[in-house]
Amino acid sequence: MSGLKEAVVLVTGGGSGLGRALVQRFLSEGARVAVLESSAARAETLRSDFGRAIEVIVGDVTVYADNARAVEQAVARFGRLDTFIANAGIFDFFQPLSQYDGDRLGAAFDELLAVNVKGGLLGARAALAELVKSRGSIIFTISNAGFYPGGGGPIYTASKHALVGVVKQLAHELAPKVRVNGVAPGGMKTNLSGLQSNGTHSQSLADIDGLDQMLRDITPLQIAPKPEDYCGPYVLLASAADAGPITGAIIQTDGGLGVRGIVNVRGGEAL
Repeated sequence: MSGLKEAVVLVTGGGSGLGRALVQRFLSEGARVAVLESSAARAETLRSDFGRAIEVIVGDVTVYADNARAVEQAVARFGRLDTFIANAGIFDFFQPLSQYDGDRLGAAFDELLAVNVKGGLLGARAALAELVKSRGSIIFTISNAGFYPGGGGPIYTASKHALVGVVKQLAHELAPKVRVNGVAPGGMKTNLSGLQSNGTHSQSLADIDGLDQMLRDITPLQIAPKPEDYCGPYVLLASAADAGPITGAIIQTDGGLGVRGIVNVRGGEAL
């Protein structure tokens, strides 16, 4: 057990993909979990699957009032808040700069950064007073796209690079009372969806043929992780017992993209 028994965790975008895997993992660690989810249907599925074990709030991470309501309901239900996980996100499906006209580029930028960056900041602000009380933590879901090109188009990549800066700035601003860290997963098959503004809103990563094989080919560890495989670092960072000295850190869980070789992707094939 990770020291999270009875801890209270609020996850945004917890109705599917990595967010849902985080809900399941934190519950298994003994935590009490609240979820801010934009889809009423996914929220209902969470309630059906987990019952009284969780508190589910339907709302929009880009609206401060919805973030504040999620914090209020989590505290009303469980009495406190220990960790806020800014996980909700959307994707640009690798659309390059040259394929946008000017007006559509601006709209796509506003739409994606509203969820991926502004949503996390609004949630952190809404949770701040309760996290100060509990000497708690904030964890941002970043991405390999926060460090390397090719993990998305320029808008998604900009949003994840921005979150790297957000983690560092908030870790500075909120120390010593609140720890702020990030986890940067690699690719995975989920229903992470696209944008209304570039016509990809009905697509998801689960629709990409051959994604798992591509991930195995490009990563030194030759793996195609599932959402649940990425949850361990979040559990570590949420635990004051295990991560008490850690703030301003980002754990990269991308299969080793930063150590890809030039001649060979991985150097240990002959071992």
